[in-house]
Amino acid sequence: MNRLLLWVGLLLGCLLAAGGFYAWHKAIPYEEVVDRGPSPEAQANSYLAAEHFLRQQGLTVEHANSLERLASLPPKGNSLLLLGERSSMTPRQVDQLLQWTKAGGHLLLVAEAMWDEETETSGDLLLDRLQLRQTFSDGFDEPALASKHKAPDLTRLYVDNETAPAFFSFDTDFNLTDPKHLAQFSANSAKSSHLMQLDLGHGSVTVITDSELWKPPDIGLHDNAWLLWYLNQGRDVTLLFNSDVDDLFSLLLRYFPQALVALGALIALGVWQSGMRQGPIQAPAPKARRQLQEHLNASADFLLRRSGQNSLLHALQRDILRTARRRHPGFEHLDTAEQWQALERLTRQPTLIISQAMGPLPAKRLSSADFSRHVACLQTLRNAL
Repeated sequence: MNRLLLWVGLLLGCLLAAGGFYAWHKAIPYEEVVDRGPSPEAQANSYLAAEHFLRQQGLTVEHANSLERLASLPPKGNSLLLLGERSSMTPRQVDQLLQWTKAGGHLLLVAEAMWDEETETSGDLLLDRLQLRQTFSDGFDEPALASKHKAPDLTRLYVDNETAPAFFSFDTDFNLTDPKHLAQFSANSAKSSHLMQLDLGHGSVTVITDSELWKPPDIGLHDNAWLLWYLNQGRDVTLLFNSDVDDLFSLLLRYFPQALVALGALIALGVWQSGMRQGPIQAPAPKARRQLQEHLNASADFLLRRSGQNSLLHALQRDILRTARRRHPGFEHLDTAEQWQALERLTRQPTLIISQAMGPLPAKRLSSADFSRHVACLQTLRNAL
């Protein structure tokens, strides 16, 4: 029995060895590349490939988050690339950029806004100061289907000592114009211009219609990468493509949302605690004490605070005149002196009291004693009628 098991084991081992040898002999090794997409660095920085290219050419490249970098960035030997949105740029910041450029720096910027013929401005403060304009190209309204089968309209730049031009893939929907003829050179497609460079003091400014040609995958097409090096050769490059710095609340909301929720709950509890009563609830006054005289006093006090003394005195005077018209026909047609004489006959009150009561009211606020005395006189006349 043991010998039989031994032979069965040897047979199985031989079969397994033969199968393994056959599989190893037929197997063909191969490599498979799995594309996991752009790295987090490339997703956060769309100009990462452009930076690597410039460093490969021997240029120094750094980042800046705001224009405060100008304070420590020497103009000579440096290029500042404004590749981000700058609609919030102030006139003071525009002046700082132009002064830095005039001192010998090289400024490269993307034209952001379109020129408006009616207002004669574009809203892009920096572009307007340079007296350059961006408009739509002549072929902007052409149907997309008609242009599908055409070869791409590339931008050409002729360089000194070179017979063939360099080609770039700028967006041909936009066009740069130079009404003052200030540009030293430009790069043009068939119907529009997409790059202009002009001297400014000891420095220079380069304006382009778009910077998409320096982002993947366009940076690897035509001479796009070469153009970036050509415009910045011999200089250290500073890229400013994210000038919007998050405020403190945005940073707290992004990194410490739980702390903000806890702070909000703490503030709500504090407000709730401060709004709580600190003593027993006062019992309402019994209804038995609310007499008619109290209502009258409260109503008079309310009218006095709301309308003032003259409003109450005028009401009493109008009541006296209304009663006198009923007692003496034609009373309203008499002049003031005759009305006072009629009141003297009707009320049998002296003229002095009538003149004090019915005379013009003073502009200044009366004292409490004078006001009470005036009201007493008017009530005496009204009661006598």
